[in-house]
Amino acid sequence: MAHLVVSQVSVAVPVGSDLSLRRSAFKVSNLNFQDKSWAPVLTFDLKANNLQLRSRHVTCMSVQQTSVPKVTVSPLELDDANEPPLNIYKPKEPYTATIVSVERLVGPKAPGETCHIVIDHGGNVPYWEGQSYGVIPPGENPKKPGNPHNVRLYSIASTRYGDNFDGKTASLCVRRAVYYDPETGKEDPSKQGVCSNFLCNSKPGDKIKITGPSGKIMLLPEDDPNATHIMIATGTGVAPFRGYLRRMFMESVPKFKFGGLAWLFLGVANTDSLLYDDEFTKYLKDYPDNFRYDKALSREQKNRSGGKMYVQDKIEEYSDEIFKLLDNGAHIYFCGLKGMMPGIQDTLKKVAEQRGESWEEKLSQLKKNKQWHVEVY
Repeated sequence: MAHLVVSQVSVAVPVGSDLSLRRSAFKVSNLNFQDKSWAPVLTFDLKANNLQLRSRHVTCMSVQQTSVPKVTVSPLELDDANEPPLNIYKPKEPYTATIVSVERLVGPKAPGETCHIVIDHGGNVPYWEGQSYGVIPPGENPKKPGNPHNVRLYSIASTRYGDNFDGKTASLCVRRAVYYDPETGKEDPSKQGVCSNFLCNSKPGDKIKITGPSGKIMLLPEDDPNATHIMIATGTGVAPFRGYLRRMFMESVPKFKFGGLAWLFLGVANTDSLLYDDEFTKYLKDYPDNFRYDKALSREQKNRSGGKMYVQDKIEEYSDEIFKLLDNGAHIYFCGLKGMMPGIQDTLKKVAEQRGESWEEKLSQLKKNKQWHVEVY
């Protein structure tokens, strides 16, 4: 038998344990997406005589392969309901929540600004992955003086346990809406998206009126934990998929042990525009058999024809594999701007025809089988 020499003692400590690491490792107001160690390893540095959180691998000392440690979540009762919560709070009687943090997600070379916004709902507005919150920005509706603004819907970008894993927060992925003068081509500061700018300008402690949750189209089917899920997003349309993937790969949820395939296609302008890229890259490293991740960077990549690379080009690139997965029962999801769908539909129709199939018949069957999920805005 070989001798084992241990120079350091490393213990995997799940977040939420009695060692009270949750607050220090996952303080939401300072959530840092550059930090890839969600389930940290506590290293006892004997020389320094202190405790430090480091992103380290735990050496497997058993014959069986140790699985990647996942984060403890609570309360697990959030997984007990058989039906999703719907419209607990309505526009006439919204819930007043509190902004926890606002963080810019994109780099300096990204066109526009996208923010990750964490909202504390105190556990009073529960939701499922794939649902949306409504937000009522402060002020009067200019079209209806004396009345509040209309509700704006935003896909929730976290699991039901939230970024703090305690079931009390929800996260939104919001791109600041700005307008450009068609004559000068310059940004017109007098015209701004009312709700997106309110959210992106918010500070911790600010109050926010929310409604919902709403939506059933994008709920993650969990009846088969070994199913295949193909997710296609442009920009902030990645929000629900971030929730799916955290549930699949980050959180320890006793009632949902994912063993299937999750395949994410994300279309953005350039590398600086990628959203939650470190999270997705970590899943790729930790779960190579269960996760695939393809990016379409329109300003940096070329498609086969030499034009800009969009998500539909990536779909065409892997079309044979995608169609086979769909034939075997895979779910396919689309989320993002409405403008993404015509190009995607044209690509899928072309591929179907090349395969000697009718796209209209195939699409009808996918919808009938509840494999087709679309939420665009």
